[in-house]
Amino acid sequence: MGLVALVLTSLAISTAWGLPPSPPIVETAQGRVLGKYVSLNGFAQPVGVFLGIPFAKPPLGSLRFAPPQPAEPWSFVKNTTSHPPMCSQNAMFGEMASDLLSNGMESVKPKFSEDCLYLNIYTPADLTKRSRLPVMVWIHGGALLMGGASTYEGLVLSAHENVVVVTIQYRLGIWGFFSTGDEHCRGNWGHLDQVAALQWVQENIASFGGDPGSVTIFGESAGGESVSVLVLSPLAKNLFHRAISESGVALIPGLVKKDSKAERIAAFAGCKTITSAVLVHCLRQKTEDELLEVTQKMTILCPLPQTYPFLPTVVDGVNFNTVPYIIGINKQEFGWIIPLLMGFPLSAGKMDQEMAKSLVWKSYPILNIPEELAPVFTDKYLGGTQDPAQKEDLLLDLIGDGLFCVPSVNTARYHRDAGVPTYMYEFQYRPSFSPEVKPKTVIGDHGDEVFSVFGIPVLQDGASEEEINLSKMMMKFWANFARNGNPNGKGLPHWPAYDQKEGYLQIGVNTRAAEKLKSEKVAFWNELLSQEAAKKVPQSKHVEL
Repeated sequence: MGLVALVLTSLAISTAWGLPPSPPIVETAQGRVLGKYVSLNGFAQPVGVFLGIPFAKPPLGSLRFAPPQPAEPWSFVKNTTSHPPMCSQNAMFGEMASDLLSNGMESVKPKFSEDCLYLNIYTPADLTKRSRLPVMVWIHGGALLMGGASTYEGLVLSAHENVVVVTIQYRLGIWGFFSTGDEHCRGNWGHLDQVAALQWVQENIASFGGDPGSVTIFGESAGGESVSVLVLSPLAKNLFHRAISESGVALIPGLVKKDSKAERIAAFAGCKTITSAVLVHCLRQKTEDELLEVTQKMTILCPLPQTYPFLPTVVDGVNFNTVPYIIGINKQEFGWIIPLLMGFPLSAGKMDQEMAKSLVWKSYPILNIPEELAPVFTDKYLGGTQDPAQKEDLLLDLIGDGLFCVPSVNTARYHRDAGVPTYMYEFQYRPSFSPEVKPKTVIGDHGDEVFSVFGIPVLQDGASEEEINLSKMMMKFWANFARNGNPNGKGLPHWPAYDQKEGYLQIGVNTRAAEKLKSEKVAFWNELLSQEAAKKVPQSKHVEL
């Protein structure tokens, strides 16, 4: 019945726009897939939508904690018109994140499953012809613990900018990043899933009107970090040609850890740790619900084992994927949504220096600020005021700078110094449809730019002309970059390249170029943390001859 309804809907839409009276069917390397047409006001060509195309085998049984394997072929026409389940995660947080960030024309209640390696495609191409449109592959955020592809609908971006939009999923939490640090379970399964999705795109996207030689990867938060990892990974070489990291890079403090938490996971799961092989075998026997219980008992900050060799490539400025790169942050990254999801203890107007120092030290797992330096940081940021409310805002700025601004600026500098086209931005706008509970003073919160990038104001009732124009401008910047490796274009504010002048774009009510994004704060952080790092380097003994 659902398929009949779909065909009738597609027939009505297709006939109205003068297209063949049938839903789109595309041949992939694994088999044929059936999609649907969705029309947008003002566009003669509906968008072809394909939801839940498998790019790998379900990572179940022996494939849990293993590299992804190519999807099995099928001989029938696979119906890809329904949203796939999100990867296994805490349902409460997954639903909350979906509600806060969803941009779809329809409300989709999230479902969760370990069988989740699927992608969605939105193509404006006439599938009866051979088009070669730029491809934009979106990697969702969510701290590598939550989120999914279907939260982000690519309809508006695809139709407005004539690009093929692909949204992908990857394993999360324990399923995506558990490691024993040896050959029995090396980890990074989630990042390997992303590579597998990009390989699938290379093999199949031409059938959807996309150009496999013009693929841009872009993502926000953990998705931006994932983009950064892929830029640095030899495994992703030649799988993409441009990159955009929104509010997240691989240099985020606390991201890379030697401690894989394997023993804690084993204890919570009731598994023995006699050997790595025994532990991995035991965890593979656990049900999905049993592993979910483990994730709810502990906080996993997504350890990436030392065997994944990506950091030296950016530090040395060689051997990484030298593609044009946009890196950006939002004005108040730690303004509201991250403290909310973290349960960060704000003070309700009682913040003082001692409380701030305590919170900075307690944030060591995400900031890497040692206890003895906590007073130095709090004095720098909070020392100029006695107002508790201002102190609280400044503490949030401190954490936002440490988590996002400083790593992003440093990453941009490394990339620039390697001679690769680099651009930076700071997003400074509050979406009109922000939740009512978000303080009115928060402008440019973590994730706020996503609404504009995906064109939500274009569809949103009540969006102002200012907000609609901002969204159209951002879509144009992003799509120009996907087409040419340069975001600039006719009718747009000039976006300077990030060179030795460190020019960047302030995106907001008054979009304009500026220079040296928070350079004084970045210098402060770099100097203190480099001194701290130097103390930890063993000094070789000097012997007089």
